[in-house]
Amino acid sequence: MFQIQTYNNIATQGLERFPPDRFQVGTSCANPDAIMLRSHNLHGETLPGSVVAVARAGAGVNNIPVEQYSEQGVVVFNTPGANANAVKELIAAALLLASRDVFGGMNYVRSLGEVSDEKELSRLLESEKKRFAGSEVRGKTLGVVGLGAIGSLVANMGLDLGMRVVGYDPAISVEAAWRLSSQVVKMDTLSALLGEADFVTLHVPDIEQTRHLINSESLTSLKPGARILNFAREKIVDGEALVAALDSGRVGGYVTDFPTPALLGRQDVLLFPHIGASTREAEENCAVMAADQLIDFLEHGNVVNSVNLPRVHMSRNGGRRLTFCNDNVPGVLGHVLSLLADNNSNVIDLVNKSHDNFAYNIIDVDDAPSAELVAAINAVDHVTRVRVL
Repeated sequence: MFQIQTYNNIATQGLERFPPDRFQVGTSCANPDAIMLRSHNLHGETLPGSVVAVARAGAGVNNIPVEQYSEQGVVVFNTPGANANAVKELIAAALLLASRDVFGGMNYVRSLGEVSDEKELSRLLESEKKRFAGSEVRGKTLGVVGLGAIGSLVANMGLDLGMRVVGYDPAISVEAAWRLSSQVVKMDTLSALLGEADFVTLHVPDIEQTRHLINSESLTSLKPGARILNFAREKIVDGEALVAALDSGRVGGYVTDFPTPALLGRQDVLLFPHIGASTREAEENCAVMAADQLIDFLEHGNVVNSVNLPRVHMSRNGGRRLTFCNDNVPGVLGHVLSLLADNNSNVIDLVNKSHDNFAYNIIDVDDAPSAELVAAINAVDHVTRVRVL
């Protein structure tokens, strides 16, 4: 029986995916095979040696030491796209709030709590409403940086709102391209997009290449007065450069799900309390996806939506299944296959794929490999984790 250690409040719909006759799920497991979590921070914690997989019910994995786990042969899963609609809907709200001073108008009405005369209230509202005038988004240009699961939905939404939509993503996948409307204008560079957009919305992961993507240099290309929406990650935007651009008027407004002290109290900034994926439906979708990925990996060795290993799937072809992770260097698979041949283990089928510095293999053999054979494979240089299923 597999043991699943959980952290945080995982949606019941996800936990119920684990068949109780094959999985034990709880907040305290003696020898967990896998961990399922949301925001719990695993940095600095000792990982039990029994753990072969960690699944985050969400897209970001900043709370997981991915590099360390990769070196230990531990697969790290996330759930891209499961919360995409929740974020898209919040972007719709942010876009409208950025174009019209709805927030200021509502705060003004709230300040009139002492007014008891209906005619006086009406007079005040009529005389002051011009302070909160804005513009429509229809006909404006929306620039979408990052056209993955969320970005493609946002781009298509912009078209539905009557906007012209331009997009930039040098690493767009075939799957994302299929989701994207042909009406979205593809831009060759970030600076070209920034120069045309009235509203810029960011949807890229927080990786080394994207940190401070919006900085003092890139902001020189921004269309003066354009508004920026950041519901991706805080570090995508250089905070100091942003404040300077707001002060100069280069940036007309900033809406973000990642408040910082430097932005508090500014009239040209709208701050959300990190609620991009905070919907019941998104939490349920993420939990279900994370659970299904763990089940498929633990029982069959298949890897889907891993951030540190390649996507690998192979249908069962009879016999027993052997899987192993290894450093992505030449000769490892050949060495393992020679050990199988020396032990008269007939290979029915196999798949080998790599991702950056790591590789993953699934091999189906006629008979269950002996403990001695498994130990020999585990001892091969650069092999980090062997499993028999």
